[in-house]
Amino acid sequence: MTRAEQEVYLLRELMKEQPHYWGTEIPRRPEERQMLLRALFNVRPPAPVSAAFQQVQDAYLQAVTEEKGVTDAETPPFIRPKICLWQGDITTLRTDAIVNAANDQLLGCFLPCHGCIDNAIHTFAGVQLRLACWKLMRDQEKAEKPGCAKITPGFNLPARYVLHTVGPVIRGPLTTADCNQLTGCYRSCLELAEKNRLESVAFCCISTGEFHFPRQEAAEIAVRTVIEFLASSDAVHRVIFNVFQDEDRQIYQKLLQG
Repeated sequence: MTRAEQEVYLLRELMKEQPHYWGTEIPRRPEERQMLLRALFNVRPPAPVSAAFQQVQDAYLQAVTEEKGVTDAETPPFIRPKICLWQGDITTLRTDAIVNAANDQLLGCFLPCHGCIDNAIHTFAGVQLRLACWKLMRDQEKAEKPGCAKITPGFNLPARYVLHTVGPVIRGPLTTADCNQLTGCYRSCLELAEKNRLESVAFCCISTGEFHFPRQEAAEIAVRTVIEFLASSDAVHRVIFNVFQDEDRQIYQKLLQG
């Protein structure tokens, strides 16, 4: 199949599953098809797919990621022992694990084409990720607590695994409890990496986006917690602080170089 044929096939199959999309015209322009496809991925509930669908989806997503450009975890230089700083799209990073700033249901973002990292990770991992998270939550039978972490395969991502953690939501002045929960996010992910013998982990800026944790304070907690963990553990050999915005890069550079 060509790229366009893959998009049309996936769109038609996804529309078949959801009656309110029946009759939706498939756009002719590639960028419009891709946006509609992402939206349908985002709103799809957790459920198995056919082998044929998965084969086409996997080939499509892997090709899209390769086209964006994959960065190996070994590429960013160490800025401190075992610690790197990298600015870019975390869904294109080839590493043992990337960290997802998840919601307390762990099911990903259902808002079509939303700009959060949860949306991006679930989009480019494929529909298998939402189903895997749903199974974890089904077995747990309750919402995920802030500061904890779960692990799933990365599926179509370059990363082998995804570590899902729920950060604190800030609705007023920052509290000690908020800071303790964010510390727990970083420590829980590192402990889970150690338990699963993962040598490289890339952290996003947990809670600083939609959850409104102040960026400076969040970075200070992240750097302090990671340094303390690495000082007492030899399991994780490389921690990458992944930032997307220039403001975050400047904050982490000052903290790590200082």
